[in-house]
Amino acid sequence: MDKSKEPKHDHGGCGNVQPEVRREGMKLNGTWKPQKGDEENEGQQPEKKPITPQMALNIFRHISTEEIQKMGLSNDYARPEWMIITVLPVPPPPVRPSISVDGGNGMRGEDDLTYKLGDIIRASGNVRACEAEGSPAHVVADFEQLLQFHVATYMDNDIAGQPQALQKSGRPVKSIRARLKGKEGRLRGNLMGKRVDFSARTVITGDPNLSLDEVGVPRSIARTLTY
Repeated sequence: MDKSKEPKHDHGGCGNVQPEVRREGMKLNGTWKPQKGDEENEGQQPEKKPITPQMALNIFRHISTEEIQKMGLSNDYARPEWMIITVLPVPPPPVRPSISVDGGNGMRGEDDLTYKLGDIIRASGNVRACEAEGSPAHVVADFEQLLQFHVATYMDNDIAGQPQALQKSGRPVKSIRARLKGKEGRLRGNLMGKRVDFSARTVITGDPNLSLDEVGVPRSIARTLTY
């Protein structure tokens, strides 16, 4: 560690110099200002540099189990580094089915998510190739930014201040968030909108007593309806 940035335990905490973090698009930039009363670094200009996902991941990974528990998190279920994507789950074909274009004569179109997954795979391959070839840092950073754009618009294509990902026709790609949210989304439009025999409608809410793979049913409905 740089001696000029050694921790100073005056007001609690770890004592390290904390940056001012600003978000610009999908980037996070940190500005480290000289500490007040530090005569050695008083005349220096603030240091500004990007905060990369790898930097954040390294910091999170170095948080001990004891510190995790003091922060009220769980080492088994809520490690901070799990908030940063290192592996991207791929939904199965039933979630993103192919569409027959010409009435079943062999031509078919793929779902928007399938196209976006292809973009992500290609962008990830470009990043790996650049790193293997020893490309300049700014070239690798550009490919990493493109990969981040594809992953972000795959999940949410309505990010403020960010251009939308478009199909070849110019139509915006329908992201995962767009499929879930709103009245026509998967929750309100499909799961809550059943109008068939042996079904009932009720308000859907979260329940802290249920696991992620459990659904709670009101007792009055469970006693009346058949499975």
